[in-house]
Amino acid sequence: MSPESKKLFNIIILGVSFMFLFTAFQTCGNIAQTVITNLNNTDFHGSGYTSMSIIYGVFSASNLVSPSVVAVAGPQLSMVLSGVFYSLYIAVFIQPATWTFYTASVFIGIAAAVLWTAQGNCLTVNSDENTIGRNSGVFWALLQSSLFFGNLYIYFAWQGKTHISESDRRTVFIALTVISLVGTVLFFLIRKQEDTKAPGEEDSASEILEDSSSAQNKMTRAVAAFKKSIKLSFTKEMMLLSVTTAYTGLELTFFSGVYGTCIGAVNRFGSEEKSLIGLSGIFIGVGEILGGGIFGLLSKNNRFGRNPVVMLGIVVHFIAFYLIFFNMPNDAPIAPMEGTDDVAYMIPSKEVAIFCSFLLGLGDSCFNTQLLSILGFLYSEDSAPAFAIFKFVQSICAAVAYFYSNYFLLQWQLLIMVVVGFFGTITFFTVEWEAAAALAARGSEYSSI
Repeated sequence: MSPESKKLFNIIILGVSFMFLFTAFQTCGNIAQTVITNLNNTDFHGSGYTSMSIIYGVFSASNLVSPSVVAVAGPQLSMVLSGVFYSLYIAVFIQPATWTFYTASVFIGIAAAVLWTAQGNCLTVNSDENTIGRNSGVFWALLQSSLFFGNLYIYFAWQGKTHISESDRRTVFIALTVISLVGTVLFFLIRKQEDTKAPGEEDSASEILEDSSSAQNKMTRAVAAFKKSIKLSFTKEMMLLSVTTAYTGLELTFFSGVYGTCIGAVNRFGSEEKSLIGLSGIFIGVGEILGGGIFGLLSKNNRFGRNPVVMLGIVVHFIAFYLIFFNMPNDAPIAPMEGTDDVAYMIPSKEVAIFCSFLLGLGDSCFNTQLLSILGFLYSEDSAPAFAIFKFVQSICAAVAYFYSNYFLLQWQLLIMVVVGFFGTITFFTVEWEAAAALAARGSEYSSI
């Protein structure tokens, strides 16, 4: 197998592994609050929003040290161990208890930081400036196809149900736990690149004098990775991209947790309200897959760079927010177990609700594929620290969003995303223009990025 074929094989395996792992986790996140609402009349008193807030809060803090972990353990082993913790979190729902639920939330937050830092490193070392756009799109399309499979099962399994029984819950989460373990095992198929530098390692091989397996050298690499993360976080480009990244954290919270809860709380949807959560997740996935696939395939022929894709993403999201504002009751995110009978500015429409799900997924893919691409391009030598900062900012904003989702009405959540999304688009444009100018200065084709 040629080196290029080997790299593409690794990207595909990486995407398929994440597809299985997040088929389980994203489906879990999409239905968690609905399942928990049906449990709160028992001894269980947890909150899905609070759990997600803990996860993303710990996730953000853990990104400060995750490059050091990846430097010591390597990206493959880091992803395998992280996958095990994802499986344990999902397994908690089989027989939930409040203390195990929140404890697992802490551990999966740590695992998520390591997983995504390792993923960024793996994506970058298997790409170059000519293939990073394609590989980002391929990975994103495979990853987001996870939304399709798990939610398709939820749609059919919960058809006509207004209450989720204990048997229903156990069946779903046993299946999701097995699926996540399959994704974890697949990480072992990723083939190591012989010339891959470990995160935090100096560019010159001559500067590494001691044996790579020695404890002293591992500690040196870990400290170097940590220092690089701190240094990169204060660069102009990273600070500008952090505004865009903050927006992806807010809208991630909305489409992956809040919006499904809103749909499930609208009593005017009748007996379909719970199964519509699954259908919503399917159409979010369709939007994600379509966006990732198209932008990945077109990246080689796009002479205009990344900005038009990001512009499409913000326009699509603004349309979605406008329709959701008119279609969904304002109290839907915080409605009680009985749901809400309120009406917004129109009679709630199932068709409009599902169309908005598609728009949310499409817009999210626009932002994330381009962020992955520009980070891999700008920081090809420092991929692990760069992706750790990306996930740090994204996850801390997601944690904040999950926290205020317990209290804020729908209109305020939408307004926050509109404001941050507008400024995030402007800052992305600024970084992209500077990247184009740098390429032109060294005589490279702009379309190659």
